[in-house]
Amino acid sequence: MSLQQQRRKPSSIVAVMLTGLMLSACGGGGGSSSPQPTAVNQTTNTGTTQTGNTNNSGFVAGVFQFSSVFKDSCGAPRTSTASETFPDMQGSFADEGYWLRSWSNDTYLWYDEIQDRDPGLYATSAAGVAEYFELLKTEATTPSGNPKDRFHFTRDTAEYLAESQQGITFGYGATYKLISSSAPRELVIVLVNDNSPAADAGLQRGARIVTVDGVDLINGSDADTLNAGLWPNQVNEDHSFEVLDPGATERRAITMTSAQIDTDAVPQTRIIDTDSGKVGYLLFTDHILTAEQQLVDAVTQMRGANITDLVLDLRYNRGGYLYLANQVSYMIAGAGVSGQTFNSLQFNEKNPGVNPVTGGAVSADAFLTTTTENAAPAGAALPTLALPQPRVFVLTTSSTCSASEAIINGLRGVGVEVIQFGSTTCGKPYGFYPQDNCGTTYFTTQFRSVNAAGFGDYPDGFSPVNSTESTVGVTLPGCQAVDDYTPLGETTEPMLAAALAYRQNGGVCSGASSQGTIRGVLSSLNQGSLIGPTGTLGGDMGGNMYIRPSDG
Repeated sequence: MSLQQQRRKPSSIVAVMLTGLMLSACGGGGGSSSPQPTAVNQTTNTGTTQTGNTNNSGFVAGVFQFSSVFKDSCGAPRTSTASETFPDMQGSFADEGYWLRSWSNDTYLWYDEIQDRDPGLYATSAAGVAEYFELLKTEATTPSGNPKDRFHFTRDTAEYLAESQQGITFGYGATYKLISSSAPRELVIVLVNDNSPAADAGLQRGARIVTVDGVDLINGSDADTLNAGLWPNQVNEDHSFEVLDPGATERRAITMTSAQIDTDAVPQTRIIDTDSGKVGYLLFTDHILTAEQQLVDAVTQMRGANITDLVLDLRYNRGGYLYLANQVSYMIAGAGVSGQTFNSLQFNEKNPGVNPVTGGAVSADAFLTTTTENAAPAGAALPTLALPQPRVFVLTTSSTCSASEAIINGLRGVGVEVIQFGSTTCGKPYGFYPQDNCGTTYFTTQFRSVNAAGFGDYPDGFSPVNSTESTVGVTLPGCQAVDDYTPLGETTEPMLAAALAYRQNGGVCSGASSQGTIRGVLSSLNQGSLIGPTGTLGGDMGGNMYIRPSDG
């Protein structure tokens, strides 16, 4: 198994999320497994590309049993304890592969573009199950040539639940960005959590890591050591680093011990005074359940300050629960959109009116107007900004993904002007219901999200209208701007400065806003793109948008 396979995160993500739209249906906490689709008789899928006929494993190309036949039948079942109960039964790794095959055929958005392969030839071990899952996706491309499905990934179930529901992960509390993917490499710190090992070591946004446990990150070839130090596998691991602080010319030696990190999804808010009124700045980094209360508090503060415009910084927000995108959009758009559609989900052609995961009827999701159980008190009216103009200024990079893009698309669907500054978003109008089986949570694309106007076609992302990038998505008003790693929230930071200048200048981009090299963020949270065995920085570009099982 390659190093990247060993360290697979959301989509081999690196953080989380537009693939999984958090269903905006509302209410209820998450769980380790989604509702199973309604059982049906054994089916023959004539649309799926087939290979082979039958063999000793019992595989028949194009013929699928109920996924429930194989669910929770595991090659290495988890053991229940007094505090945790698992549904796992002793089975085989082949059973896990057959479950993936039937589940994908039932629910995958492009099920008829999967080449049907015998799971018995692959799923002979846990690594083989992971390899087989990687094959259960389309090989088609977007208009720009990118893979249509870049968002296929798995997570360890316990790790995923801790992070997505409680905001808990482990590492140093620093978010990395890989600027150069091959030697001479460059890795910069873009975010630092308060009260974290990174903060205790004095790391700041803009610092560069230049050595890891004595290995040269810039030109070194010892990928194992670099990966082990940058992305520790457990808490209480000690690793040494040399860093270049912002503006420094001399390296500084530090040691950090990995620890449990509580993710701060809204690490910064600010009220900016301008000649034409107060502007709110809100940095939102992660659509996780613990973000809801923080977002409510931030909007309440800004409403009290009578802001006239909002700058929503999504540059490092890879997505997550869709219901949070719905709530944020409502708080921005205001009470006037109550009762209107935020988004609708479209499933595969076998299920035009039925949700294949929950078995329920598909219907449009209206804007959410109240809090869930993840904020206090539950069921309270959400605050709204009551902006004088129906518009929002959004800061983006290639790490703005999934549920973050759903904010952009959902607001545009009800006539709110979204003005974009930065670079092209990741391009993920798709989502999923995370599904646990045998201790692994699988994320496979199950639906497309469209807005109230029926639009959801942005597989190459959203781009400022004056973008000069090699790949340009759906263009929005705004300006290309560079992320230069200077302190966030400062009016001189280029992306925020571009938004403030555009607002002040009546919709004209300043000369400085489009200067510099546009660089995509390849990492988030404590994970990031991996340094492969060959020494080349690689990694995944996934993001997530997902629906909680209870939201069916």
